[in-house]
Amino acid sequence: MAEFAQYECFRVGIDQKIAHVQLCRPEAMNSMTKAFWLDLPDCLRRIEAESDARVVVISSTGKHFSAGMDLGVFSDPKAVPMSGDPGRIAENLRRIVLQIQDTVTSLEKVRLPVLAAVQGGCIGGALDMVCAADSRYCTQEAYFTIKETELGMTADVGTLQRLPKLMPEGVVRELAYTGRKFGAEEAYRLGFVNAVFDDQDALLAGVMDIAASIAANSPLAVTGCKEMLNFSRDHSVEDSLKYMATWQAGMFRPTDMMKTFQARGQKQAPEYDDLFPVKGLFSD
Repeated sequence: MAEFAQYECFRVGIDQKIAHVQLCRPEAMNSMTKAFWLDLPDCLRRIEAESDARVVVISSTGKHFSAGMDLGVFSDPKAVPMSGDPGRIAENLRRIVLQIQDTVTSLEKVRLPVLAAVQGGCIGGALDMVCAADSRYCTQEAYFTIKETELGMTADVGTLQRLPKLMPEGVVRELAYTGRKFGAEEAYRLGFVNAVFDDQDALLAGVMDIAASIAANSPLAVTGCKEMLNFSRDHSVEDSLKYMATWQAGMFRPTDMMKTFQARGQKQAPEYDDLFPVKGLFSD
């Protein structure tokens, strides 16, 4: 897999239209530093704008997926002043939390499906992140925890908002109130993860196979699925159906369907055009 970009907390490669974002600080349990929160949205924007990727896989290195938020994020007095007017301190902290939330939300906003491959511990802020992925997979020894409760705070980056839409609310409340770990078997039984693999090598191979299946489909159809599923999660069935009709009226064209039928008739795999890169209005 050719390297696409190198960041402080993760490395990125693109191969066969799959973008692989791999956390690469195992010596620090892949904790999420200030650089991580700043770089992840930039990374996803670059993948959309500068690559032919049709799906993103997020994995990790070492024993644990991630220990979550690095406490150093909030130790910089320039970024997080702890003295002065209380109202201004609170307003500043609110903006910081919103920025961190936006980093996690970037996984939903990117038009490509995002698959998370988890081994070992997925703790605190890391759970916030994988909750925003399209699908999750893990190893047998993986575990997840809303760690913030045990630390004396309320999780604030997305787990409490997204997890109840992925698992039974009563279970989520228990997990949030207690901060206990839930393992791979429970995560699979409750539908939080799609599949459990024996070890990290099998996990990555399996997730890459799924990513390849996604990448082989029409990218316009796939991004339409993600757009509709995200919208439907947050809106009524009636509103979602209306949006679906409007999307179909504007985006549906028979080109990809004809390519599919022709390829099947010839017993070949269809080849679809890539989506146009996502660039700013005045980008080169």
